[in-house]
Amino acid sequence: MIETKIRKVGNSAVMTLTSEMLALLDAKEGDSLFVVRGDDGGLRIMVQDPSLKSVLDAAEQVMDENREALQKLA
Repeated sequence: MIETKIRKVGNSAVMTLTSEMLALLDAKEGDSLFVVRGDDGGLRIMVQDPSLKSVLDAAEQVMDENREALQKLA
């Protein structure tokens, strides 16, 4: 486990990613990241995957188009 702190920068709260974290993510400065909330309530950080982004965008569009039906099913 790697510990990091949250600090204030302007109006935002930021978390610093150490070089060790970047290496584990196979990421570098300037890369985009996804943060996804898991079923257990934890957060998962992933390097952006263009194919995943297109799938997520398509899923969001379907959910927007079918919001009423999905709410009835929930």
